[in-house]
Amino acid sequence: MTETSAVRSHLEHRFETQRVVFWHDPEGEYAADLDSLGLDGVEIVRVANDEYVIKHRLLHVEPDTKFLVYRSGAVPTGIGNWLLDLELAYGVFTADRTSLVQQELGLATDGIGEVVRAHEKFFRATKRVQILKELLHAGDDARLLQAKMSAVLLGQREHSLMEITRTLLVDNANGAEAKYSILVEYGLDDFFWQGVASIYGYESQSPSIDDFVLWMFRQAIDGFKSERPGGLRNIQLDFGSLRYDVRSQKAMTTLAKRVARDLDYASTIEDADFQDLLGNDLFEEVDWKIISDLARAVADRTVAAREIAEVIRSRQSSIWIDGYRKLYAAIGSASDLLTALSGLSLSMQSFDEGLDRYRHEWFRIDQLYRQFTHAARTAEFAGPVEGLRAQVESFYANKFLYTLGAAWQQHVDGVDRWRSAVLRPQTSFFADYVRPLTRDGRRKAVVIISDALRYEIAEELGSRIRQEDRFDATLDAVLGVLPSYTQLGMAALLPHTTIGHSGKGDRVDVDGQPSAGTDNRSKILASVLGTAVPAEDLLGMTRDEIRELYRQHQVLYVYHNRIDATGDKQGTERQVLDAAEKTLEELVDLVKRLASADATNIFVTADHGFLFQDSALDEAGYLSVAPQGDNIAVQARRYVLGTGLKADPAFRTFNSAQLGLDSDYEVQIPKSIHRLRLKGSGARFVHGGATLQEIVVPVLAINKKRKSDTRLVNVEILPESDKITTGQLVVKLFQTEPVSEKVQPRTLRAGLYFGETLISNHAPLVFDRKSADKRDRYQSAVMLLSQDANDYNNRAVEFRLEELIPNTNQWRVYGKAMYTLKRSFASDFDF
Repeated sequence: MTETSAVRSHLEHRFETQRVVFWHDPEGEYAADLDSLGLDGVEIVRVANDEYVIKHRLLHVEPDTKFLVYRSGAVPTGIGNWLLDLELAYGVFTADRTSLVQQELGLATDGIGEVVRAHEKFFRATKRVQILKELLHAGDDARLLQAKMSAVLLGQREHSLMEITRTLLVDNANGAEAKYSILVEYGLDDFFWQGVASIYGYESQSPSIDDFVLWMFRQAIDGFKSERPGGLRNIQLDFGSLRYDVRSQKAMTTLAKRVARDLDYASTIEDADFQDLLGNDLFEEVDWKIISDLARAVADRTVAAREIAEVIRSRQSSIWIDGYRKLYAAIGSASDLLTALSGLSLSMQSFDEGLDRYRHEWFRIDQLYRQFTHAARTAEFAGPVEGLRAQVESFYANKFLYTLGAAWQQHVDGVDRWRSAVLRPQTSFFADYVRPLTRDGRRKAVVIISDALRYEIAEELGSRIRQEDRFDATLDAVLGVLPSYTQLGMAALLPHTTIGHSGKGDRVDVDGQPSAGTDNRSKILASVLGTAVPAEDLLGMTRDEIRELYRQHQVLYVYHNRIDATGDKQGTERQVLDAAEKTLEELVDLVKRLASADATNIFVTADHGFLFQDSALDEAGYLSVAPQGDNIAVQARRYVLGTGLKADPAFRTFNSAQLGLDSDYEVQIPKSIHRLRLKGSGARFVHGGATLQEIVVPVLAINKKRKSDTRLVNVEILPESDKITTGQLVVKLFQTEPVSEKVQPRTLRAGLYFGETLISNHAPLVFDRKSADKRDRYQSAVMLLSQDANDYNNRAVEFRLEELIPNTNQWRVYGKAMYTLKRSFASDFDF
């Protein structure tokens, strides 16, 4: 209802009992609206020094007509007012704005008129009043009216102190005061600060948002301790909600950075033990301190790997984790790596034992090194792990790569033919994996070949695939061909009877046909009703296009090349670990695209592995001799092809028959991890040789299941009592099983409710423990009751676990337990 409509309503009510209404409007505020009042059956008469004419018309000309006599300006007094007798008879109507607004709002409680008069400017805008009316309830008092007026000015529907504070803090964090200035402009700033003082406990002679922010964080640093009656429980609860709610989390982190700088918070924790800071994520300086001390502890081996892992796990719920996740991951990988290396035995009794131990144990060292180095290189601030990085580099290169390479080389030197009793040869890949599936013509197979997908990367890929719903993945390995380079490895994976060098450098023929490139491979695969396609082409297809391609062929080979394309170039070889991470993402995407197009049997394999170290090689990493022979056709970092190659202790020399190749070439491999000196090519990333990292080639078999097989971990509530007698409730919670690839972490929040009214903090909880020991899977939710909880004493309240509904900002109940609130007067002092 507009102000004009309110006037009309008043007038209509008057005309129900009288024929004439006199309206005095000294300021003429309603003169323009007079004709638009729409009073049915009422004649409107404006007084314009014609009082006698008006009186004659009212009494004699039209004695039965209803009249509204409107007079603006000053009204003559006494006998100077010729209409005085009629005005005394009928009474005078005055459009008192306060009364009209109060009536329009529908509020009758004490103090409403005073609020309306004090904030006249607010009520001048019809649209603003209409929005306010939508928020009001008949019983609202003056305090609620002002709160809802504040909400309207701030452009929101929520009027609680926390929601108004949230808006002002977000605005302040953005470097603005526009929202607060609106409250000041309309005289509601005092109301806000009175609420902040009485509910939160902040008092100041000259309050400001900046000062309130500083005060609020100071209280948080002190644990919200206070001798104030009622304590600081309300600001403690709302502070937690403001920090964790997505609507204000970014703003609160911005404010925290500002406060930490103003208070020089870093200096106050300089000498603290990082163990004492684990439950603190108030400022990101805490994570700086923990990361710095944790990296030093790993380097000095002063903290056990299990404890390091638990510290890192506990920090994953830090509000700052997104900026430091990679550093924590790097430290965790370094801890595991150095711990594993400290007790690692690299001895082996045979060629086959070396292969077997690498694929079951030793690959993990390469994986941890890759994960550490990638995380350390891509972290926004790598400084804290630089010292650790140097140690990891030294240990990995000297205690693992060199030692394992030397031990393994003894068994490479002892083999007469390149074959194994524990690993199938790479050359029989098609016969051993693909043909058994496709032989009957009813089933199809997809083979994804990712260039230089090392065994340890494929193992991580298998884990990621198994975490996807309805996917299973089993990792196997084959003995890669020698030399372990792309053209030969790719040829070995195709259907064939013979493979060998064509005599044109490193080119390889399959049954006499060239095998380089997608077109040549498609021709070879045509004999088994197959074809070849580059991965980038497949990634650009729609699902229907992929389905049609799959439908037309019995066998589909997909060629993916990111790791080798990156590592084989001197300028980009140090980016190979980034390429490995990108490869993992792309391969998961490829597998899911193929599966959605009806492919159910997918293999992921590689042409070869690789050696890599992030640090530059020293002189000992290179051979001091060069290969000699009648004809050297190809000379790479890790292999030589030619004829009449001269034997040398620095090389292991094979003829083609020993390697199962149909070729005139002989092959020489630099022993252990050594490289040949060559100009223009990188030396950190290499392949072609006979180390375990180069020749243990993964075969990951992936199947798509019909039924869902992933789920979130289950959580149980274990109440120790059914009563709440103090201002704090601790509820024990139990994660019923370890987290695994198929049983995934669950994120919840806990709260105490009366009906739908929250009467405590919201406690964020993450259930992600992998331990099989039940004792490791307990945690507690600490509920701090708000002062409003006193209103529900001796009533039943609900402890509730809630989880986010996927792809929304809405929460649903996961589990609950009932309690009775039984607080005595003494518990008031808990606050």
